[in-house]
Amino acid sequence: MIQLPAGATQERTQKVLDQVTDYYLKNEKANVESVFTVNGFSFSGQAQNAGMAFVSLKPWEERSGDENSAEAVIHRAKMELGKIRDGFVIPFNMPAIVELGTATGFDFELIDQAGLGHDALTQARNQLLGMAAQHPASLVSVRPNGLEDTAQFKLEVDQEKAQALGVSLSDINQTISTALGGTYVNDFIDRGRVKKVYVQADAKFRMLPEDVDKLYVRSANGEMVPFSAFTTSHWVYGSPRLERYNGLPSMEIQGEAAPRTSSGDAMALMENLASKLPAGIGYDWTGMSYQERLSGNQAPALVAISFVVVFLCLAALYESWSIPVLVMLVVPLGIVGVLLAATLFNQKNDVYFMVGLLTTIGLSAKNAILIVEFAKDLMEKG
Repeated sequence: MIQLPAGATQERTQKVLDQVTDYYLKNEKANVESVFTVNGFSFSGQAQNAGMAFVSLKPWEERSGDENSAEAVIHRAKMELGKIRDGFVIPFNMPAIVELGTATGFDFELIDQAGLGHDALTQARNQLLGMAAQHPASLVSVRPNGLEDTAQFKLEVDQEKAQALGVSLSDINQTISTALGGTYVNDFIDRGRVKKVYVQADAKFRMLPEDVDKLYVRSANGEMVPFSAFTTSHWVYGSPRLERYNGLPSMEIQGEAAPRTSSGDAMALMENLASKLPAGIGYDWTGMSYQERLSGNQAPALVAISFVVVFLCLAALYESWSIPVLVMLVVPLGIVGVLLAATLFNQKNDVYFMVGLLTTIGLSAKNAILIVEFAKDLMEKG
């Protein structure tokens, strides 16, 4: 994802996209199959200063070795593309679960719960980003997923003057929409084909902000009233899009856990940092992070229930309370083995680690059941 400073032209964005393309096709030609770029659009929104590059890697059999993995390519890209001064280039991998987020890592929503306003929410976001930058050992690539405030031309209508001149607000909106954006009129048939008719001001009459004052709107008594008679205009800064989460103003923040840091620890750190923000600023998780947080809270209870169910099933199978205890005693040994192996090889505590842990527990219990079964048969035979 590429983002330039607010107000940057599309030509500047294209130059940065060309730099990104050249890097992947030259420096990573052994791993990259193709690069597809999009100018004027990104997951942050549509703007001239936004862009994206989709990098297709070669098949796995042609990229043997850890140095040619997707993670290694992304790591090298972060180091090199971070040197581009004209824009903010963020290489990231696709999310682990399709349709749950736009990138790997966590999705964090900063919410204005007390109606403090856009400026206060922006200050809280910048404060949170600053605090996250102070923990490079746990958090990396923490960034806002949105468009920065840009210059906007604000047109204010004096409704009292407009009403005194006999001009309705609907006519004012219709005139602006028609002159600057265009309005559909009807269809006509040209050589057997249906074509549409739109009305719009000529290009030279809608090029400058001052051209708005030259527009006229018809009043209730049929007179043409200039916009300058009841409007004032000035430049302001504001968000190019309205972001909402659960109906409240919000800003999305994305990031990743640092190497050898679990996603749960990274999310817990973000929650701790967000708790230090001013009163009225809340937070929530979205996408895959929301599902992870929701399922993470249920994991201890589910594991406990699973142990109880397995214990009762074994007790019913062997008609004994002591034999299931012997089987269950092997489970801690399997857990210790998994934790020791993960620590020695610097493996992350992620969803794959949890799957492997549960698999090891199941295999350990199965082996214990077989041992107990044979021991029980031998004991019965004397």
